[in-house]
Order: sequence, then structure tokens, then C-alpha cells
Amino acid sequence: MESIYNAPLAAAILSWFIAQLLKVLISIIKNGKLSLERFLGAGGMPSSHSAAVCALAAGLAVSEGLNSPLFALAFILAFIVMYDASGVRRAAGIHAREINKIKDAISDIIMKRNVEEKKQYLKEFLGHSPLEVFFGAIFGIVMGILFTVYS
Repeated sequence: MESIYNAPLAAAILSWFIAQLLKVLISIIKNGKLSLERFLGAGGMPSSHSAAVCALAAGLAVSEGLNSPLFALAFILAFIVMYDASGVRRAAGIHAREINKIKDAISDIIMKRNVEEKKQYLKEFLGHSPLEVFFGAIFGIVMGILFTVYS
């Protein structure tokens, strides 16, 4: 009977989970308070998406070989995810921050006129800096290799 344990998959899931925990710990150190939103939210150090896809790709490289179609697929997926995290989603977060500033300025004007307004802010933590993606990728690669070699 074949084992259902999949080392590259386990490495990807655990890498994501640990990276998310690291975000919470870094947030506590940086801000002095617990933010559970950091566990489920996007953005922050390290990139858990990068960690997961790089762990998967590294695990497949070790278990299937660099010439494997599965590794090729995982490699391209990792590239797309990391490009998106540090490019498109990061830009969307920067835009959200600037739009929120505009909303605050408009709110100040409305408050001076005694008009009631409901504040709704756009989420600013969407993407990653290149450094957050880099550290997520390195963490994932190490986890993928360790999990696959030692399983």
C-alpha cells in the first residue's frame, strides 16, 4: 500500500503556517500588541505565499528532479506568485493607502460642516516589498529541501 504522505505538499503548508506565525511575532515586536489579523491577512514579513510556493517547488526539485514537469510547473507558479505579491498587490496596497488619506481629508471637511459620514477604509496590507518576498522564498526553499530530504 502506497503512503499518502506528500513531503513537498507538507513543506508548502507548514512553510505558509510558520511564515504567518512569524508575521504575528514580528508585529508584536514592532507594535507592542497582538494582531491576529496578521495571521490571516496578506502582506508583511515574511511573504507566506512566497514561502509556500518555493517550498513546493524546492520539494519537487528534490523528489522529482529539476527536469520534472511537476518542478517546472511549480517553478512557474512560484515566479508568478512572487511577481504578483511584490508588483501588482503591492501597488494596490500603496494606492489604498493614498485613497485612505484622501478619504480622511474629505472626512475632515465633512466634519467641519456637521455632516454625518460612515468611514470605510480600503485594506492597505495587500502585497509585499521585494525583501519580504525574498525572505519568504529563502525560508520556503530551505523548508522544501529539508522536508523532502528528511522524509
